[in-house]
Amino acid sequence: MSHLTLSAINFSWLPILPLATVAAGAMAIMLIGAGVDDEDSASLGVLALITLLAAFVFTIFTLGENSLAFGGSLATDDYAAFFEIVILIATALTVAMSLDYVADEGMAGAEYYSLILFAAFGMMLMAAAGDLIIIFIGLETMSLAVYALAGFLRRDPRSNEAALKYFVLGAFSTGFLLYGIALIYGATGTIGLQPIRAALNNTAAANPLLLLGLGMMLIGFGFKVAAVPFHMWTPDAYEGAPTPVTAFMAVGVKLAAFAGFMRVFMVNLGPVSAQWTMVLWTIAALTMTVGNFAALVQQSLKRMLAYSAIAHAGYLLVAMAAAPRGMAGGAMLYYLIGYAFTNLGAFAIVIALERKGAGGAMLNDFRGLSRSRPGFALAMTLFMLSLMGVPPLAGFVGKFYVFSAALSAHLVWLVIIAALNSAVSVYYYARVIVVMYAQEEAAPAPRLAARPGLLVSVIVAVAGTVLVGLFPQPWLAAANSAYASAVGRSATRVAALR
Repeated sequence: MSHLTLSAINFSWLPILPLATVAAGAMAIMLIGAGVDDEDSASLGVLALITLLAAFVFTIFTLGENSLAFGGSLATDDYAAFFEIVILIATALTVAMSLDYVADEGMAGAEYYSLILFAAFGMMLMAAAGDLIIIFIGLETMSLAVYALAGFLRRDPRSNEAALKYFVLGAFSTGFLLYGIALIYGATGTIGLQPIRAALNNTAAANPLLLLGLGMMLIGFGFKVAAVPFHMWTPDAYEGAPTPVTAFMAVGVKLAAFAGFMRVFMVNLGPVSAQWTMVLWTIAALTMTVGNFAALVQQSLKRMLAYSAIAHAGYLLVAMAAAPRGMAGGAMLYYLIGYAFTNLGAFAIVIALERKGAGGAMLNDFRGLSRSRPGFALAMTLFMLSLMGVPPLAGFVGKFYVFSAALSAHLVWLVIIAALNSAVSVYYYARVIVVMYAQEEAAPAPRLAARPGLLVSVIVAVAGTVLVGLFPQPWLAAANSAYASAVGRSATRVAALR
């Protein structure tokens, strides 16, 4: 028998190993969970974490591949690997903060953890998509799982309302996206992203079929990233969903949506960027403004963080409006890393302080937290400072790179609007800090030691928020390299198709 070496292995299935691992883990949890009581569901959560770790290892092996697989349907490049790694980390933190929450709420652990993994599978599929149909399949796989997760507290009317609103509006927006895909196909004769880019070099930019298709797809992606005016579902869905699911929606869904959004528009629709950048300019300005001003009056932390997520989508759209010029792509990827750690940490603190049946932590629940739970208070302070953009945390550096990319594209007025919105956001983020440190204690907070999974989530989120900001260069280099791999391979492929 000949000696088997790593180089002798057929790597034709390597592109789907991370995806297959997550999907197989989801199915295994569903089957194994049939014989596990809900009280022992933490063991299923541990199995989900093991699955995510295995998928993470397989994703590391795809770094540097930078090729297409399965007839161009899947892209095995550093861009896909970057998003898959961040999505896997976000999913793992969500599972960790869910370990005690699921048992405390009496939720069905098998269905919950399998739906989390199926949603992660759809997110990863969107990041690795090589054509529009795979983007649609990934989007629907993710969305259907998240719809069910949003309504997982079946006896809670708020959870039922969240799932229904998210489903109805999500199905409506999916119709726009699918119709846009059909029109793009009609205008270019292909659904492959790189062939579309090649076709656009020979297609009139004023083609009405193409313009209508672009508009429809903007609506579809705009809904998923919670951009104004497609944001109406966000506050109610975030408030009514179980809080770990809200964290997953705020981070995972946004990561996947921007992964697909950027690959379609910034990477492959660059030849017609003049037709959509000004539209994004307007949407970005509206999204930042509506998100920040609506957050000013919120008393529920989940609703405040929902409007905050809308505002941060606006900051990311500032960089998209600067595309395809300059450093916008790398800046967006870097911003998303800091955003993921910061928001997951903030929602973990909300989980720690909310009381069963109360529907989520209110601002008053944070009163005097610095005296009763100083570790909680310090962590939440770091997250709020990062979200408002205080140096040297990840939020500040992310905004610096995004605004610099917009300035390099001469979007001066958009950067001014973004800076003013950042100033507005200081009020509602600082209000949380003031309540924790300057007001008398409310009812005693739950003990953190009783929730080890939640403790690990907070520690990892704090470390990520601080380290990504203090040492930005390695993270930015990885982000720039990932984005360049998508753009460079796409340009090479387009040249070959001509």
